Amino acid sequence: MTTVTFRLLALDIDGTLLKSNHRLAKETKEAVEYAKEKGAYVTLATGRAFPSAKKVAKALKLDDAYLVTHDGAFVASEVDDPIYERRLDSDRVYQIVDILENYHCHIRLLHEKYAIGNKTRQRNLMSRMNLSVGDPLFYPVNFVDSPSHHLIDQPLTVPKIRAQFWSEKERKDALEELREVVRNTHITSSAEGSLDIVDASASKAKGLQILGRKLGISLQEMVAIGSSENDIEMIEQVGLGVAMGQSEKGIQSIADWVTRSNNQNGVGYAVREVFRKQLHPEIYK
Repeated sequence: MTTVTFRLLALDIDGTLLKSNHRLAKETKEAVEYAKEKGAYVTLATGRAFPSAKKVAKALKLDDAYLVTHDGAFVASEVDDPIYERRLDSDRVYQIVDILENYHCHIRLLHEKYAIGNKTRQRNLMSRMNLSVGDPLFYPVNFVDSPSHHLIDQPLTVPKIRAQFWSEKERKDALEELREVVRNTHITSSAEGSLDIVDASASKAKGLQILGRKLGISLQEMVAIGSSENDIEMIEQVGLGVAMGQSEKGIQSIADWVTRSNNQNGVGYAVREVFRKQLHPEIYK
């Protein structure tokens, strides 16, 4: 087999693998198979919870792959046997939720097996959130009137907390307060109007580093494709960081290469170009 420059391919899900209609294109599935045939280890690096990512992985025939989920806070092949996890302890979980409840937002405490969410009348907001956390049939969501009251009786540690806002001003105010009050957290955004909160030591880049250590693959031997703010670190740190064509200019500016949009089969195009040519990253700049 020819020596390859890149030995691992990491793919974000929402806005990257999936089209805007949340479908997985046939061309994308074929491109993933192509990368595997070229000798690459293919994984998902996503803000989604593990069960949701696992469902997408099965659709791509990545059944046994280690997945970087919860924005890097939970890396596993099977839910009960993670190789890396960084949880928000129960005190910080309560502190974060207590702050978020002062704003108009939908809150999800994303455990690796289930989620807890607050009830809200904003159905469109909940629908948007459901698309990114997965099907409740295999990832149950327990809705409560007040997550903070629930946590007093049943303290919980989770890899990630996500909040979806319908006011950008409130989102920015909440972000400012969380950064001022809650220590040791890493806060990004995976979609318009969202805040994604994990432990300060967790990120997709860190998750890929941990996975690479297990597989004997360095970050420089990896290709990562993403589209959102929570993808920036992995795009910056891997050997070839690729931004989707519809991603914000700030994300595109830090990438080694910008592919087509998710609705133009951007992943399929990028994967075939990279793994067919196996060229040095400098060629894409």
